[in-house]
Amino acid sequence: MLITDIRVRRINADGRMKAVVSVTFDDAFVVHDIKIIEGQEGRLFTAMPSRKTPDGEYKDIAHPINSTTRTMLNEQILAKYQEVLDEEAPQEQEL
Repeated sequence: MLITDIRVRRINADGRMKAVVSVTFDDAFVVHDIKIIEGQEGRLFTAMPSRKTPDGEYKDIAHPINSTTRTMLNEQILAKYQEVLDEEAPQEQEL
């Protein structure tokens, strides 16, 4: 399974959520609403799409089955997010 596209939508509001991501696998299957969140000490992590259950808990709708896939997905998403930040930095300096 290959990640064939990652689309990052930055969130320009105060708060811990920095972006929402869509990931396409094998040009055939897409997962929307993966969140990039700033955790403790400014460290970024990804949160899989989830929904709130009637008892108030949040359950993932889609998620990796094993830690190897989770790590690979996390690394590629955060690398793409950094790439988007780097592309936007020169534009912000021009303003």
